[in-house]
Amino acid sequence: MNVQPDIEFIKDMKEAGGDTLKKCFQCATCSVVCPLSTDENPFPRQQMIYSQWGLKDKLIGDPNTLLCHHCGDCTTHCPRGAKPGDVMGAIRAYAYKFYGWPAPLANLASSGKNLPLLVAIPALVVFLVWLISGANVLSHEDFLHAGYTNFFGEGYMTIFGFKLLTWNVTFINSIMIPTAALAAFASFKGVTALWKKMSDNTGVGEALYRPSVPQFVKEFLWPSLVEIVQHERFKKCETNEERIRGHQPLMWAFIALFFVTIYSLISQDVLGRFIPSLHGPMAMWNPVKIVANVAAVAMIVGIVILWKNRNQMVEDNQGGNTFYDWFLIWMIAGVGVTGLGAEVLRLIGVVKLGYLVYYLHLLGYLVYYLHLVSVMMLFLYMPYTKFAHLIYRTCAMTFERYRDSAYVKNPVK
Repeated sequence: MNVQPDIEFIKDMKEAGGDTLKKCFQCATCSVVCPLSTDENPFPRQQMIYSQWGLKDKLIGDPNTLLCHHCGDCTTHCPRGAKPGDVMGAIRAYAYKFYGWPAPLANLASSGKNLPLLVAIPALVVFLVWLISGANVLSHEDFLHAGYTNFFGEGYMTIFGFKLLTWNVTFINSIMIPTAALAAFASFKGVTALWKKMSDNTGVGEALYRPSVPQFVKEFLWPSLVEIVQHERFKKCETNEERIRGHQPLMWAFIALFFVTIYSLISQDVLGRFIPSLHGPMAMWNPVKIVANVAAVAMIVGIVILWKNRNQMVEDNQGGNTFYDWFLIWMIAGVGVTGLGAEVLRLIGVVKLGYLVYYLHLLGYLVYYLHLVSVMMLFLYMPYTKFAHLIYRTCAMTFERYRDSAYVKNPVK
């Protein structure tokens, strides 16, 4: 093999938590103890030596780096302290940046020194939209009635006298929809490039015959999604069992909050045009409101477990302490704490506390503003941060099934 090391790649690996990779002396203990490694595709031993050699092209198109769940079994048993789990995480961090589009945004989200700017961009966007909307601050009485549903103004956007969405939802959509669209397009470009790279690297080549879209979804994508939801591979990990207790509440919280958001849009801003009683904050005993609050608590509980777990790994020298590992935890914590905090402040405002109510009202507005900033950050930086494992790992697990199928391998041979 003609080895042409990429020095910049090695440098990036070390910055992302792979600074221990040079300690590896290829004993293969990591591959032996890994519960997810197979005889056909053992990892992370191969990835460790490729990393030492700086073989970037082999690693960024290696599905096994994304199939790794970073449970820590390999790091725990490594006799040299090479931390293979952190090295695999560093490879993934580089891959997210490599496949990220646009490249300047991907590069920006990959370094902790850019954190002030990473926060400032969404903070400025939300603030400017609030100014454009009229810098609306409700009176205390109106705030108790409408809550944050008039944060960006009251009334409806109308065309030819026909009511469309409320101004509040219109302005929120003007922020979140383009942000989500950018993340979705960047993710599509990323997984498309990853799929091609994985196909080239693993010798899949041209399929014997191509599955239709329904066949592809039914046979490869859907089973992968079911496996992810059930956390089947996570359950095989031994050293770090706490991770599954943190990941599952987070996963169900995001699913529940997505449902609540869609329900709120339909009930308040579609049906609410014809049934005024549906517009405004939902009653606390509304089943959907209960789901929302339970999901918010689950999100905070899940992130606290992961936060505690990450700290413990660092203290036990079983994991790194990098921006890549912490940024996602900070963002999710920000979304959960500000969302629940804004609701609590609104409920406290119902109590008659004299002049204190006014300041709680203003504090609620500030916390809600920070909540919008946190949500925008989560969308905007999703394709470039650790959150990207949602799409890239799903892609790799789907590819794993596809490469072993009769569409690619001749069953007669």
